[in-house]
Amino acid sequence: MKYILKYLSLVILITAMFSHTVNGQFERKAQVGMKFLSNPVSAEAIARGTAGINSTYNSNGIFWNPALTSLITSDIDVSMNYHQWIADISYNAVAASINAFDLGVVTLSGTFMNYGDLYTTVRSNNVQGYEETGTFSPGAFQVGLGFAQKVSDRFSYGLNVKYVYQDLGSAWITTSGDTMDAADFSRGLKAYDLSTFAIDIGTFYDFKYKGITFAATLQNVSQEKKYEFDVFPLPFSVSFGATVAPLQFLERDLGAHNVVVCFESNHPRDFGEKIKYGLEYDYDKTFFVRTGYITNLDERGFSAGLGFRKKLAAWDLRVDYAFQDAGIFGNLNYFTIGIGY
Repeated sequence: MKYILKYLSLVILITAMFSHTVNGQFERKAQVGMKFLSNPVSAEAIARGTAGINSTYNSNGIFWNPALTSLITSDIDVSMNYHQWIADISYNAVAASINAFDLGVVTLSGTFMNYGDLYTTVRSNNVQGYEETGTFSPGAFQVGLGFAQKVSDRFSYGLNVKYVYQDLGSAWITTSGDTMDAADFSRGLKAYDLSTFAIDIGTFYDFKYKGITFAATLQNVSQEKKYEFDVFPLPFSVSFGATVAPLQFLERDLGAHNVVVCFESNHPRDFGEKIKYGLEYDYDKTFFVRTGYITNLDERGFSAGLGFRKKLAAWDLRVDYAFQDAGIFGNLNYFTIGIGY
């Protein structure tokens, strides 16, 4: 079984490198749908410049690398996230991981978008050329079931199967007549909603030396979908990540102080490569200060945040906050509350 899982990891890496080679030949933009699947989850990871596939060791790891959930040490771990995003858009996410009798870790997760209310119009023969018909609220969500297993004290793998749904509301469609003045002109409402399944696959390897780890993920593997005549894929992406604890190279006891540096290379289907840099300092695994930067984004880049951990008897409590500068879109804020038992 260990050999099979090692080969699985090798297949993921080869597929990821092949995808990077193909995508690197030319840049494709805005060619995916259900883009909300790319929205980052977890204030902890976002504060590190959205570098999360190596170092999100709680139930929120399911949103970054399913293999990370195998490293959860508590029997039950729950994460609740609120994200205040651009243009008055917000989204909530929740994840719950359960240790399945030491066979592995099962995780239930969900992300739910809130786009607010948008105005709707329909073409008209009046002076404006249209008339208002009220408001509508588009919606989107994904729910997932994941499984991760720690094959050894170094290697882990994980899989997350997601049901994805998007509702863009209804539109007025001409059912007959070439013009609005035609005698047989008529129109009716048509709903635009889609659903599908997607899969995330991830691996994680800990070298057990100076905090050095390596991870690889494939996210949003799925079939293509279609609105009217336009066929589009989901936001498939390939990521590689590594971490190191530089203070551990110093030949002296630093006590409760620790620093982790994160590097991540993300290759999305619809854009060029993004490089993520993250830095996290913690004191006694209780108080955390984080910062990070993402390259190849027009408005976002710098991020920072704080975290707090507290153990109370059998309970592990955590609170995280992240701030991100989004340029003309203003400042973005992210909050996470987690509990382990």
